[in-house]
Amino acid sequence: MAAHSVPLKIYYGVFLALCVLTFLTVWTAKHDYGLLNTPIALSIAGLKGALVILFFMHVKYSSKLTQLFAFAGFFWLALLLVFTLQDYWTRDMLNVYFFKPH
Repeated sequence: MAAHSVPLKIYYGVFLALCVLTFLTVWTAKHDYGLLNTPIALSIAGLKGALVILFFMHVKYSSKLTQLFAFAGFFWLALLLVFTLQDYWTRDMLNVYFFKPH
């Protein structure tokens, strides 16, 4: 099986996109968006992670099986984050329903 050759222009474009997204991360960290802080930060981080996985790890040019396993790992991470955030966001409900002062 022959290796896929990626033009340097694509690597430079992805590197530039990662630099812009890093600047955007720093810029958004200095502003307060209320409840949107976490979703904005996770969206930018997810986009940067997707760029690294697709281009620098060559998943975009790999076989369908490799793409499936890369997607499964990314999906598993997203699932863990969603369940962790769901637990964090519903912690106050325990105090309201179970630990009321008498």
